[in-house]
Amino acid sequence: MLENFDPSRFLYELFLSIGMSKAMAVLSRTVIIVLIVVILSWLANRLARFIINRVVVVVVRKTKFDWDDIFLESKVFRNLSHIAPAMVIWSMAGWAIGDYPKWLDFVRELTYLYMIVALTLVVNSFINAWHEIYKRLPISAHRPITGYIQVLKIVVISVVALIIVAVVFDKEILKILTGLGAMAAVLILVFQDTILGLVASIQLSANEMVKPGDWISMPSRGVDGTVMDITLYTVKVRNFDQTILTIPTNSLLKESFQNWTGMEESGGRRIKRAINIDMQSVRFLDDTMKEKFRKIEILRDYINLKDDEIATYNKEHGINDSVLVNGRRMTNLGTFRAYLGEYLGRHPKIKQEMTFLIRHLNPGETGLPIEIYVFSADQEWAKYESLQADIFDHILAVLPEFELRVFQNPSGSDFRKLTSVTDS
Repeated sequence: MLENFDPSRFLYELFLSIGMSKAMAVLSRTVIIVLIVVILSWLANRLARFIINRVVVVVVRKTKFDWDDIFLESKVFRNLSHIAPAMVIWSMAGWAIGDYPKWLDFVRELTYLYMIVALTLVVNSFINAWHEIYKRLPISAHRPITGYIQVLKIVVISVVALIIVAVVFDKEILKILTGLGAMAAVLILVFQDTILGLVASIQLSANEMVKPGDWISMPSRGVDGTVMDITLYTVKVRNFDQTILTIPTNSLLKESFQNWTGMEESGGRRIKRAINIDMQSVRFLDDTMKEKFRKIEILRDYINLKDDEIATYNKEHGINDSVLVNGRRMTNLGTFRAYLGEYLGRHPKIKQEMTFLIRHLNPGETGLPIEIYVFSADQEWAKYESLQADIFDHILAVLPEFELRVFQNPSGSDFRKLTSVTDS
């Protein structure tokens, strides 16, 4: 008898036996069965969550792999539990409201849409999980795929949106796509930033122009700091003043920027700074100055070798060196450059194997620039600036020993000294 038992028929006959009309009996039976289906769907959801929390989570925590933990943290399994109640409603809707065909179609359509949204959440969390796994791989440091992930999500959401529109309006997807094709110009305008961002992300990644962790400078945008993240639309940069700037991804293609990664990977940081010498203080060395410079340890060998070289040259060419302009002679500026070369060549924080220059720049109205072009072994900003300051502190302090003067525009104290001399 139990095999032929029909709960729906039983309830209908029960309500008729207590004096209800046929319409009321059908309605009452439907309400009760709907309540039963709602309770069963709720229980299905609770059961799915129980299995996930008590079985899946325990198994995942005990494994030695990290990937399953990432899927758990990304809520892949939790989102799967939302499908269980929808399947119960879908399978039992005909039994519950079969007497109301219009309501049955509506509920099934609504359930179908709910399952689509639930599956979309599962797919989205699945994509997030794989992205997180990728970010833990060494290659992710050089090949960020955040932009691609965002494009993939947009594609998934677009497909889901098309399906939902097709279901709600009872249209074929191909017809909807045909209508969208006719609006291509409008769509390109609407999704202009997305398209530009996608192209920029591909080029930045393919050409290894910039990646998270790089130090970039972009004066036009006020950017000078470390790249935190590169997305489809924006690049997030933490400036050294701890402010955070976001700039459009495609701006890195349209505008120039400086990536300092090469400097950091080279092991040295360039020092390129000049000091202006008053050209009126440049002069030939006399014997007194030579003897003075011979007492400077790092100049002793240079003075002896250079003095012998010049004396030999002048003697071989029969040059009368009693006149200053005849023959070759050492100058205080040339000797100072030699001193700088020896001083920096012995400095423990200067990279000797990288470019090393002490050179003249074009003289001008502000004197003769002597430029130091070397590389610091310290790349850290504070230590780098401290090293530069120490070097130029020393240069400024040692210049008077070579009877050279630094050129600078006259200040108020210079005019006061001139006035006092004139008055006296």
